[in-house]
Amino acid sequence: MSRMLTRRIGSRSILLFSLLMIFKSYCAWYVIFEDGPSWVTWLKEIPIILMAFCLIEWLASKRKLLYYWIVNLLLTGVFFAVMLYYKYYGVIATYHALDRVNQVKAVSDSVYTLLNPTYLIVFADIAIIGVLMVWRKKAVNWKKAIARKENRKVLLALFSLSLAVCFMNIFPNRASMSEMVKAEKMGILGYEAYTIFADNEEPELIPKEQITQQAIDELKGIKPVAAPAYHGAAAGKNLIVLQLESFQNFLVDLKIDGVEITPNLNRLAHSQFYFPKFYQQVGQGTTSDAEFVVNTSLYIPPRGPAVQEYVDRKLPSLPRLLKEHGYDTATFHTNTAEFWNRRQLYPALGFDRYYDQEFFGTEDTVFFGASDEVLYDKVADELARMDAQDRPFYSHILSMTAHHPFTIPERKYKMKLPERYEDTFVGNYIRAQNYADYALGLFIDELKRNGVWDNSLIVIYGDHFGLPIYSLDRKDQELMSEIYGREYEYKDMINIPLIIASGDGGFTFPATFRQLGGQVDLLPTIANLLGISLDDQIHFGQDLFNYTAYNLLPQRYYLPTGSVISNGELFVTGSGYEDGRRFTLAGGGAPTFEVTEEHVNRALKLLSLSDSYVRQLPALEP
Repeated sequence: MSRMLTRRIGSRSILLFSLLMIFKSYCAWYVIFEDGPSWVTWLKEIPIILMAFCLIEWLASKRKLLYYWIVNLLLTGVFFAVMLYYKYYGVIATYHALDRVNQVKAVSDSVYTLLNPTYLIVFADIAIIGVLMVWRKKAVNWKKAIARKENRKVLLALFSLSLAVCFMNIFPNRASMSEMVKAEKMGILGYEAYTIFADNEEPELIPKEQITQQAIDELKGIKPVAAPAYHGAAAGKNLIVLQLESFQNFLVDLKIDGVEITPNLNRLAHSQFYFPKFYQQVGQGTTSDAEFVVNTSLYIPPRGPAVQEYVDRKLPSLPRLLKEHGYDTATFHTNTAEFWNRRQLYPALGFDRYYDQEFFGTEDTVFFGASDEVLYDKVADELARMDAQDRPFYSHILSMTAHHPFTIPERKYKMKLPERYEDTFVGNYIRAQNYADYALGLFIDELKRNGVWDNSLIVIYGDHFGLPIYSLDRKDQELMSEIYGREYEYKDMINIPLIIASGDGGFTFPATFRQLGGQVDLLPTIANLLGISLDDQIHFGQDLFNYTAYNLLPQRYYLPTGSVISNGELFVTGSGYEDGRRFTLAGGGAPTFEVTEEHVNRALKLLSLSDSYVRQLPALEP
């Protein structure tokens, strides 16, 4: 009986390939969704699969097996890409991710780290059938059997039913705020199809005259301050903004078995202004999105990285603002300017010049470019040269060595990991950030020796998380629980440090500021410290030293649409507001209060205002 059933399935191509694809969809659901697959999973995934296979049965008069094999390969590629993408980004990859295919080679180490060998099982049937298709003698009878035509009336009924089920899966769930919830309710393939058609519907732009600073401030709850604290405290000083790669806040003051992980940053946090309740606001562009948000005080686009969506505009920015006040502006990054389209980003932001791999060379290369030691050594010399000019400078410096997957070469080891951390993702991260801190210490020492430190306002922050919750295996989760003393959560993942220093004899002193902040707040905070007015520049952040009510930080991409951080908690949306999840923020400060539905709606309106504002900016002249 079983042999007869197997033979029957093997001779019916539409049945055989449908079963194979259902198996692969179950594999993807195990990786992506918290509850994994269930008995209804096949109802969500099979309609699109059957529709594709019905078309093959209708249209293919010859080489039917080849067409099945090609469609099988394409759909398998979708499931495989979705699994791999989720393990790093925690979101469902859509066709927009194809814009980043040219970067795969550059991040190959990261891709290999994410690749679980068991994922490759989804390609096993493709390899076997591929061999059978060219092995004529052994497979000729099977290929003849599978080539027979199916009943066209049955195919029409099956196609119509599948199309109806597909619509039933997609249309009732379009209003879900969470992209993950949409994918779970529509099915992975249904969600992929939905995004293709939904993205053709351009959102209506808010008229430019309605996008005012007053409207933004009212949504954020900002009230004018008559005499702002620290206004002009660093007036006329150089500005050095240092962006630390993948640096999360838990590293500050972290000790493992009594060993300090970041002693140099710890000294800064204890001797200068330290903001522990500071959060990332990046999207698909990760590091480059951080550059965009920090330099513009605008939010990332609704889809795609800012370096692809917004760089055709003349962006109001920190470099342009400071140039109006006589500053020389430059940005430093050891990779090539083509990576993340920075060759277009920097002119859009208005930097006078940028320094990339051509300047830093390829000596002591780690991952994408020269090591942090080379970066800081050459930048220190260049800053000394700029400091000798008769005008102040603004330099934006991006560290790179502590980059995913954090497997730095042994020559860069500056600490011995405890045995339980060896050969773990968390252990590699800890060791890479220990090296990054070591290099940072060398940089600070050199700036103090050459006199730049005392003449400068220094702002240091993390660009984005380094340890995605969805990339951690059981051992890594246990290590993070050991570090935190509890389960590692989303609110921890997106928490990055902010330190503001003013050099020896400056206005800063040992102080910890417990107010809530995000990367969008850096531009107005820096402008206040330098004594520069923002009356004529739209900005979506607020001065961290002078906000009077609370802060509202909309999140995109790494958290579902509608997610928001306010003083007391991180709110993560579900299908809507009612089934959202709440994560109480640690760190004291302003009284804890619940994020209400009104806060969520305000956050969404802020995002819409930012999108509309950028879309209506003048085009960047070539």
